Amino acid sequence: MKEFDYVIIGGGCAGLSLAYELDLHQKLSSKTLAIIEPRKEYLRDKTWSFWKVSPHNFEDCVRKNWKEFSIKKPSSSKVIRCDNFPYQSIDSGLFYNKIINKLNKNKNIEFFKNISDLNIKNSFIFNSVPSLRNTSSNLWQHFYGVEIETNEDFFDDGIVDLMDFNCDQRNSVHFFYVLPFAKNKAMIETTWLSKQDLSLKDYESQIKNYINSLGIKNYKINFKEEGAIPLFYPDNTGEKNKINIGTAGGMTRLSTGYTFLNIQDHSKFIRKNLSNIEKARKFELKIKYKFLDKIFLKVLERNPEKMPNIFYKIFNGYTDSTIKFLSNKSSIIEDILIILKMPKWIFLKSLFN
Repeated sequence: MKEFDYVIIGGGCAGLSLAYELDLHQKLSSKTLAIIEPRKEYLRDKTWSFWKVSPHNFEDCVRKNWKEFSIKKPSSSKVIRCDNFPYQSIDSGLFYNKIINKLNKNKNIEFFKNISDLNIKNSFIFNSVPSLRNTSSNLWQHFYGVEIETNEDFFDDGIVDLMDFNCDQRNSVHFFYVLPFAKNKAMIETTWLSKQDLSLKDYESQIKNYINSLGIKNYKINFKEEGAIPLFYPDNTGEKNKINIGTAGGMTRLSTGYTFLNIQDHSKFIRKNLSNIEKARKFELKIKYKFLDKIFLKVLERNPEKMPNIFYKIFNGYTDSTIKFLSNKSSIIEDILIILKMPKWIFLKSLFN
């Protein structure tokens, strides 16, 4: 069996981002890397979106940038500018193609379908496969989306509908999310923040009804995606010669589900500390975000009917500070500004219960 210096388990966003970062900075010119990934081929399967609060390696994979986004609820709506931190959407097909083409040129990198094909006894492992102890009390962000193309121009392609709460909530938190890639093309997603509940997963009828409510009659579906993001941390424990990455490594911001830029930051950290990686400190989201997210999710679970107003209030003024807070880049002063927008009594009750 072959032996490698490094092994990445899982060739998804986190695994490929790390491999690309190491290869880009020539960290594998004298080291070998194996990537374990069972899929037969890489095809577009996801859309990763975020506010660009820090640089990353994949500007050429960005499908579109937006400098405005909207929040909508039954009683009102507003459009918010984000000139300093544009909202970006990355096409996973472009992402995969770029990385695989580059990695295939490095003779020190190989892909395998099964870890049993390798001798990993002396390898350093980067694991992106989370161990999730799913219980009935866990919250998830689960979603289903379709990219549609209309016969006529319909969308304002300069504005992302970040959260549209004008829909049936079913005692949970539910919104629609619209990424307009062109005036006649958009990704429309139904998104739930809830416990696992099969009754909430009639996704296709939800999408169809929402599209009809927009007044769109004639369209075709170009692409579908479905996913579920755990709003709880995985059970992976620390092991010698092993680092968890991606969702497995706690890179998902639990209050938002945003993961992509955290993965890039973690990849850069590993690359910079690779020569002494066994002794490097653990890279993780700051404790303050974990603490605040825990309270936020308690409020969400106990008061789902109040969440549209709470999300709406988050974006009342101080837009840059809010974006930085949601993207793990805020200062203490900015944290305080965001906290002061929240309904005090509800959050205090969740803090002490």
